Amino acid sequence: MATVHLVDGTFELFRCFHGSPRHTNSDGEEVGAVRGLLHTLLSLLKGVRTRIDDPDPVYVAVAFDPLPATRGPPSEDPGTLIRRQSALALEAVRALGIRLWPMVRFQADDALATGARVLREDIDVEQVVLCTTDTDLFQCIRGGRVVVLDRIRKAVTDEVAFRKRYGVAPWQLPDYLALVGAPAKGLPGVPRWGPKATAIMLHEFGGIEDFPPDGDDWPATLAGRARLQHELAARRDEALLVKRLAALRDDLPLDCTLAGLAWPGLDEPRFAAVVARAEADDLWARLDRWRR
Repeated sequence: MATVHLVDGTFELFRCFHGSPRHTNSDGEEVGAVRGLLHTLLSLLKGVRTRIDDPDPVYVAVAFDPLPATRGPPSEDPGTLIRRQSALALEAVRALGIRLWPMVRFQADDALATGARVLREDIDVEQVVLCTTDTDLFQCIRGGRVVVLDRIRKAVTDEVAFRKRYGVAPWQLPDYLALVGAPAKGLPGVPRWGPKATAIMLHEFGGIEDFPPDGDDWPATLAGRARLQHELAARRDEALLVKRLAALRDDLPLDCTLAGLAWPGLDEPRFAAVVARAEADDLWARLDRWRR
């Protein structure tokens, strides 16, 4: 049975930009984030394959948001510096031999959600591990079959952990966010709707669309249900819009087969070229140790 790792490449690139030393190569290009990306993705591969020549298959893909390269004079703006490294970052993933999902119209989250949906239905897949810190991907969790891994904290969120934190099922997360809100994500929520009331209603009825219009039909145990019903009635259309915005696409035309995600090994010539451009020669020693 296969374990598949699907990685939020955009997050990894941003994390490496802010967490790795800045480095300008001999051509004057900032490549520090790509150097960090090479190291962290190599660590991922080494974590699932003890030796580079082990026969057990490895299944992995990396998805990126649209990150168009910028033009113009040199800039110290972090966003600009990251986007200037995006093309090399994609090439680094290809050089590592990892399946690349570069998005154009959609976001990396949508690619990961698509992979999670397709792969959890594959009888040959034991587990799908979504490598990200983005809680939006929590909606993809299913039991222990689809989990989210925070590689920084080495913390895994499965359905038991999710329900303990939110009090609802993972697939109800868009409804939860539409009612409770998430200011950091720009989601306003509905006044007076907190986690407890939201969990009670979603547990009872499933989704916002299924809430009875008459508050008298809501659970008697729900405190302040008249006020809650009034606030939701005033903002129901807005809440449903937020729900749609919070829900990830899971129907993108991606190759999510195990055959398509099987890691074939490094593309050695390509890898050597990327390492040279990123001036990341310390990777060779790590590879030598992996080969032993």
